[in-house]
Amino acid sequence: MWITSSLATALTPTTVALGNFDGLHRGHWQVIEPILNLKGRSKLLYVCPSELATATEVDEGKKLQLFHPELKLSSWHCQSELGNNDDEQGQKIYSTVVTFNPHPQEFFSGKPKKLLAPIAEKLALFQQIGVEQVVLLPFNQELADLTPIQFVEEILVKHLQADRVSVGWDFRFGRKRSGDAKDLQAIAANYNIGVTIVPLYTCENGERISSSIIRKALEEGDLKKSNRLLGRPYSLVGQVVQGQQLGRTLGFPTANLQLPPQKFLPRFGVYAVEVYFSRQKQPQEIFSGDRPYLGVMNVGCRPTLNGLQPTVEVHLLDWSGDLYGQTLTVNLIEFLRPEQKFASLDLLKAKIHEDCRIARSILTNQTI
Repeated sequence: MWITSSLATALTPTTVALGNFDGLHRGHWQVIEPILNLKGRSKLLYVCPSELATATEVDEGKKLQLFHPELKLSSWHCQSELGNNDDEQGQKIYSTVVTFNPHPQEFFSGKPKKLLAPIAEKLALFQQIGVEQVVLLPFNQELADLTPIQFVEEILVKHLQADRVSVGWDFRFGRKRSGDAKDLQAIAANYNIGVTIVPLYTCENGERISSSIIRKALEEGDLKKSNRLLGRPYSLVGQVVQGQQLGRTLGFPTANLQLPPQKFLPRFGVYAVEVYFSRQKQPQEIFSGDRPYLGVMNVGCRPTLNGLQPTVEVHLLDWSGDLYGQTLTVNLIEFLRPEQKFASLDLLKAKIHEDCRIARSILTNQTI
């Protein structure tokens, strides 16, 4: 996958999906699917993007390689399955996602926005579903000042040479968000660019899909809903760093995860989780085995220990060894209980025993 933040280095011509795509949920997949040539493959693949988690920025022109947990092939092999997306003259047309960095809401508010998928995770998700190019448009005042017509002419026509475009029904663009999807369709038609407008994002049962609804479900600990709307488990991806090692003194050693500061945290409490990790020796060696490790994760301030800052700690049920420096992808499977303060460490230890027993039962039954 080709990634650039400069329109001057974008591969052209293109088919373009436009949007913020935070979390890349099932509704976003509906927007991106029309620009891909999937040869009949029509579902969002299960993703564990741990190899990208430690990236702090994306260099222009950087190519990424990921390992696919189902196909056991490198990303380049995955790409070869997608087929060619060519025009009638046989010219290569690059399936391209155009998104914005930082998020427009962050730019206009001046406040950091918590994201379901920080940039590294988002790029990994794009890679896994077969996007060939991602253009990370720097969202600055110059971009914000473009009129809808200028946006189409400068970005889609001049720099990306777009053949067709796909957007969601709620897409807004141009100065003061003055343009909507219908405006884009009308303006683009002047340049013979077809625009697909994807209707309200819904599941098969008519349930609405949106990033805000997913955030609310995560805030409430409703993982069944959040994971259903995402099309995969919500994941926390981070590097294992030195903690206070209090879990070890209780008999439950934990991996203390350092997450990207933009990562949206779910409801504080205890979760049954599946864990993948990378030894970071080479791009292909992302997972230590074919199946995930089972675990229990605590998200919160550890009130029994008088903690002040939120931490994310994972205890692996069947693991002993040194995880420091490794990158874990933790898939949230089920919310077990909210955060609570115990009168003594012995009571906390007993509750952790129970958490582990319940989590093992849930996770073992799920994987059968």
